[in-house]
Amino acid sequence: LKEVAEGKNRDYQIRDVDKLKVVAQKLGIDVNEEINEIALKVAEIALNDFGKQNEEPIKFLMAYAPKKRVELWKKVEEALSANAKIRILPRNIDREVVDIMHRTHIGVDNEALSLLAQGIRAALADGWGGSLIATEFQDILFGTPMVKEVEANLGVIDPDYVNIIVHGHEPVLSEKIVEVVESEEMQEKAKQAGAKGINLLGMCCTGNEILMRQGVPIAGNILHSELSIITGAIDTMVVDVQCIFPALAELADCFHTAFISTSEQAKFEKGIHIQFEEDKATETAKKIIEKAIEAYGRRDKSKIYVPKQKSKAIVGFSVEQILKALGGSVKPIVDVIVEGKIKGVTGIVGCNNPKVKQDYFHVTLTKELISRDILVIGTGCWAIAAAKAGLMTMDAINLTGDGLKSVCQALNIPPVLHMGSCVDCSRMLVLAGAIADYLNVDISDLPLVGSAPEWYTEKAVSIGVYFIASGIPVHLWPVPPVLGSENVVKILTEDVKDLLGGYFFIEGDPIKTVEKMEEIIMEKRKKLGI
Repeated sequence: LKEVAEGKNRDYQIRDVDKLKVVAQKLGIDVNEEINEIALKVAEIALNDFGKQNEEPIKFLMAYAPKKRVELWKKVEEALSANAKIRILPRNIDREVVDIMHRTHIGVDNEALSLLAQGIRAALADGWGGSLIATEFQDILFGTPMVKEVEANLGVIDPDYVNIIVHGHEPVLSEKIVEVVESEEMQEKAKQAGAKGINLLGMCCTGNEILMRQGVPIAGNILHSELSIITGAIDTMVVDVQCIFPALAELADCFHTAFISTSEQAKFEKGIHIQFEEDKATETAKKIIEKAIEAYGRRDKSKIYVPKQKSKAIVGFSVEQILKALGGSVKPIVDVIVEGKIKGVTGIVGCNNPKVKQDYFHVTLTKELISRDILVIGTGCWAIAAAKAGLMTMDAINLTGDGLKSVCQALNIPPVLHMGSCVDCSRMLVLAGAIADYLNVDISDLPLVGSAPEWYTEKAVSIGVYFIASGIPVHLWPVPPVLGSENVVKILTEDVKDLLGGYFFIEGDPIKTVEKMEEIIMEKRKKLGI
């Protein structure tokens, strides 16, 4: 964003000026200045939050978090520091990570509460800092997601086309590939190679990014990455970082598929590496697409089998889109919760886990929740699972209770809302914060609950922690590796509830999980007097 504002990078531009101004206003920046000047000031505040060296909390957290939650964090710090200094408000996004890495070095911090408090501090730096900044800046540069209908599952692969899958988590690359793929030059090259054109597809969270913003079909979530190559019809899988199985390059070698890595942080044995440079984005995208066209010519038709399964999905529910559907205010959603048409809201996040049946917990949990008039929102691999299962269509209202059905019909929305990639979990925090501020209550007072029912990656742990630190109870499955300490288990499942309002609970059965979630939601409704 800084380089775009300074005119140093002309491969990208500011696409959502309104979003830029909203972010700037939150940060106290004059929005009457020239657009690039506003963008530069916003970028500099973000960079400062990553590297400043004073003890003040990061500015993005203070600008976005609900007032009552900030007050609570400060009170918790005072309570925890009665005997020894223990803080949870992040001072600097990078600093908190360095701090916790030092504490876990041999011979440093060995008190459970102190270690977990610093873990909370690092997680808050993620949820209300790094991830939130990434989401906001990506909206500014690539456009804020709005509602659109898309397709999901392996059936989106078309053997008559050059098929390119983008997989990973950084839309800076995938957005540029979307742009270049659509060019007449690249489409013509594909036709000259014997294909009907180029079919760009998403996978995992990079797929979610271009699904939400550009309507690009998504082939699947993390455990579909190998299956997509095995269809024999993927000409190139281009990856950046996170959730990319190391064996994918070797698997691609069994077919004609060109497996292309692009990040200096993520190299793969047997893969092709084309370094992505932001200031040469168009040039890099062309090289990648040309590799895919070359690979198309090496296809072995005897190895091609593409499943026909695919589902429609209505996606693009950013906070801005949700507010637009509600008429510009959170009041309508508050009203239907008060009336009991919607009992509460569950946010589901996270991964597929190879140790459990793919998508089973995600889909079963979601269906059971909406049948009990609980609206479901979420991100990441869960969102793709729900899309593949047909739960993000208007037909899915036939699976809901009468109350939720009436709300969905009135607002013309499905009962299951796709809010983005894993980094976009911050959208759920912002939405919860807006409702809390509207009601002048804390987030922990709201009938909200979270879940990571097939969690797999470390970032899912961070997401869960910043949810509980923000006052939202969170369900986890499988069991995290904490059972070696009764003290740690007690802090995470009981003590933290008294301090922050949020806490973890473990359950391996989807129906029992929903029963616990409904119990939590009804308890919060009772306390609110609704």
